[in-house]
Amino acid sequence: MDVILQKDVKNLGSKGDVVKVAEGYGRNYLIPKGLAIEATDKNMAELKMKKKQQKKREERELQEAQNIARKIDDKRLVLKVKAGEKGRLFGSITTKDIAEKIQSDYGVELDKRKIELAQPIRTLGNYRVEIKIHPGVIATLNVVVEKQDE
Repeated sequence: MDVILQKDVKNLGSKGDVVKVAEGYGRNYLIPKGLAIEATDKNMAELKMKKKQQKKREERELQEAQNIARKIDDKRLVLKVKAGEKGRLFGSITTKDIAEKIQSDYGVELDKRKIELAQPIRTLGNYRVEIKIHPGVIATLNVVVEKQDE
């Protein structure tokens, strides 16, 4: 019996896979639990259509990520902050601060979790920050931390 998995099933396959299973396992366990549906012509056509839509969505997301990367890649982002002696900041610059500055300077809204910053920035200087916009699309930003005129 062929079934289309509706959820990931350990040792069998992942969602959307078409697998061959024993008749009893499919009819008595997988289908009643909602883990699979029978692989009829109608269900196979529906699966094919869903996969096609998923592929289009992924391509669109990749295209949008590449457009965002073009806007901010190798750009200079200047943050002016209060600093004490020896270039030590009062507080720190976090991914949230960088995301807000990107939004205000370039009009690109980014999730702060996509910004790769090992530790918050606590001193004046130049920093190269990676932004993982999408799997496979990474932009690098030059962050310049300068002392604010008082």
